[in-house]
Order: sequence, then structure tokens, then C-alpha cells
Amino acid sequence: MKKGIVYRSTGSWYTVESDGLFYSCRIKGKLRLKGIKSTNPIAVGDRVTFEVDILASEPQGTIVEIEERQNYIVRKSVNLSKQTHIIASNIDQVFLLITLYNPPTSTSFIDRFLVTAEAYQIPSILIFNKIDTYTSEQELEVDYLAALYSKIGYKTLKISSTKRLNINKIESMMENKLSMFFGHSGVGKSTLINTIAPNLNLKTSDISNHHQQGTHTTTFSEIFALPRGMKLIDTPGIKGFGVVDMQAEEMGNYFPEFLSLKSECKFHNCLHQREPQCAVIQAFEEGNIAESRYKSYLQMLENDITYR
Repeated sequence: MKKGIVYRSTGSWYTVESDGLFYSCRIKGKLRLKGIKSTNPIAVGDRVTFEVDILASEPQGTIVEIEERQNYIVRKSVNLSKQTHIIASNIDQVFLLITLYNPPTSTSFIDRFLVTAEAYQIPSILIFNKIDTYTSEQELEVDYLAALYSKIGYKTLKISSTKRLNINKIESMMENKLSMFFGHSGVGKSTLINTIAPNLNLKTSDISNHHQQGTHTTTFSEIFALPRGMKLIDTPGIKGFGVVDMQAEEMGNYFPEFLSLKSECKFHNCLHQREPQCAVIQAFEEGNIAESRYKSYLQMLENDITYR
């Protein structure tokens, strides 16, 4: 038996790294019967135990056990609405790439992702990419968003992959950590990764002018090991992101600016909707909580809590 980390998943085969060697592994049949609700029983980043196939001509094996996950990022499955898809697990931090245009990243998308990351205590850094392509007016819009999320407590950074602006700061934050890169198709994940690690030479593509969306160049999540102890997870770009497995009563706990006021609400189980003497509503009305954040919260309560 060997222990290793899943570096790549293509559906039925998994690439597992163990002691510097990479093994192509399948899953032992019984693993599929453990009540795992996700479409993928094993995710990139999983720590697994596997049996080596000593008769195979190349390093191969069978995964027999998955260790308990420290954390993971999960979303609703695209095709199967009642199932979830685990994007990656055991993550030290996530870089959420954001672009105002080409393609646009909405604050509701940002907030949905941050809530999921907060739920599993995964530190998030907001990366505003393609800063070199913006007008001075558009850059002011970026500054506003960066200030909004910095005030809440999130790290933010403006970058340009093509101009190498602030790339060294990202590299410094990545040292000796497993980092995930995430965002819409076309926000520049592959270009950023190629800037950090040119030898990977990941495929990139242009933005669709018709829909202002990127085309998918990454089709599955994969870990890449880089110098200085850096490991990164490249993920497929996605269009939407819905939160899952959350009770209405706990949603506000994943908005840091709401959580800090929770003890001041009259009711301990306050949902911050229409309740009297709600500290969150008062802060929103006084301009101390951003309108976009409060709207995102109400949308999540209405649209996502019913999904479990």
C-alpha cells in the first residue's frame, strides 16, 4: 500500500503522486458505494491510499481509501441539478481572478464563491486581472471593488499577467502552499499560470466577442508543482457558481461583516431580512455594509438555501 495525492482527474483515471513518482490509478468499486453525493467521488488534492499493480508495465494502481478532507470547494453539478461537483480539496488558499469586462465578473459571483470558501475556512485572495487594459474610469471601478472587499478583510491585488505587474507578489504568497486559481472562463487563469511558470505552456484562447465570455481551455482540475514549494491547482473556467449544503441560519456567518454584528441583533437566530432591531439591517441602512453584499446575501437565501 502507498499513500499519495491526486494531481489530476480525467473521469475514470486519476494521476496520483507518491514519493516523486506518478501512478495512473482507478477506483476500487466499493468506494463508489459510500454515499458520496458528488459526481466525482475523488477530487484533485485528495490524499489517498492505493495498491500498486506490480504486473503493469507502467506505474499503475487502485485507489482503496480516501483520507478525510481538510476542506474542499464544491459547486452544483452542471448537468445533474441534484448533485454536486467537488472542484478540489485540501487547499491552503484560493486566488479568485476577477475581470470587469472581457468577461465581466459580477459581485454576486464573487460573493457566492467567497461564502463557499468561508464555510470551509479557505483563505481567499481577490485578484483583479487585466488592469493594463482598463481606462482610468474603469480602474476607478476596480479601486472601488478592491476597497469594498479589503474593508471586509479580504486581501486584494491588481495585476497584469502580460505586463508582469505584481506577479512577484502572487508568487511570494504561493511559496510552500497549495493554491487554487479560480474564475470565469476567459479571466486569464492560464495566461497567469504561464507567466508564473512558462515551462507549463498551458493553452490559452481569445474571448468570444459575441457573448463576452471565455472559451474553456482547461477541461479538468490539475495540480502543477513549481519551484520554491509552490503548488497550484488550475481549474476549468465556469459561468455560474451556486452555494450548496447550507442552512438559512448559518448563511450570515459566512459574510464576515455580518458575523461581526450578529451578537448585536435582538434575536440570536436573526436572518437579517425583516426582523426588528437587526444590527445588520441597521448597518446596511447607514451605509456601513455595501448594497451589493446585502443583495447577494438576500439572493442566496432565496435561491440557494432550498437546495440541499
